[in-house]
Amino acid sequence: QVQLVESGGGLVQAGGSLRLSCAASGRTFSTNAMGWFRQAPGKEREFVAAISASGGRTYYADFVQGRFTISRDNAKNTVHLQMNSLKPEDTAVYYCAQSQYAQPMAITGFKSWGQGTQVTVSS
Repeated sequence: QVQLVESGGGLVQAGGSLRLSCAASGRTFSTNAMGWFRQAPGKEREFVAAISASGGRTYYADFVQGRFTISRDNAKNTVHLQMNSLKPEDTAVYYCAQSQYAQPMAITGFKSWGQGTQVTVSS
């Protein structure tokens, strides 16, 4: 069972940037796709970005619109989400998740989740 620990959240003004990190423990990191999701108060959890096991393919939600970049370092068992041009509507708890597949084929494939890190964007 992999353990995922997110970090890097915080309070930032609109237009600012944050870099989220997720550290994974366990032997299966480099063989599994990883993803970032978020949940705002009163809303369903939603997909933000995902990256294949090799890092060769990335996927983004439409609302990212080129502002976020997901990356991974398989040597360090980490995945990152660089978030630029943040907006107040990006305020949410951000979760790191690991898929059971090498490609992030479906949200239902994400079986392991971190505890989340709060991102708050002030206007």
